[in-house]
Amino acid sequence: MKERPGAVSFQGNPLTLIGEPVQAGEKAIGFEVLSGDLAKVTLANFKDSVKVICTVPSLDTPVCDMEIKRFNQEAEKLSSNIQILFISMDLPFAQSRFCQSFNIGKVKTLSDHALASFGVGYGALIKELRLLTRAVFIVDQKDNIVYVEYVKEITQQPNYDKVLSILQGMM
Repeated sequence: MKERPGAVSFQGNPLTLIGEPVQAGEKAIGFEVLSGDLAKVTLANFKDSVKVICTVPSLDTPVCDMEIKRFNQEAEKLSSNIQILFISMDLPFAQSRFCQSFNIGKVKTLSDHALASFGVGYGALIKELRLLTRAVFIVDQKDNIVYVEYVKEITQQPNYDKVLSILQGMM
């Protein structure tokens, strides 16, 4: 497995990402994650939808908390054909509890804790922490990757304006 030392940082400290980075123009890679009820979820579950896939280290951190709340709010303004997915290494039970506590219902949370399938496949697994880095991937209805952002400093927010602009163009 490819390792990318220094690909991201946490509070200025370099971290290693595992897996090849994906790029716009490539076909989306299949993955297997778990939903809140422990059901297996794959890319095929979102066939014919535009997918915004956000990876975050943990929903229980301030930056991730702000990010999921912002995307949940923005989801109300988007086409119903756009699915916003948040993938982390948090246990499915913790994700469900978090969403219930903060009335998060427009985005779907999925856990990569069992296999790290998404993290490795999309080059988003942090070797030192076994957490996912902060990243955003937009995948069109035909499973082509149209946008990729690996946030260099994981304590920073992604580029919401860029993501929302691309989504507006896809509606």
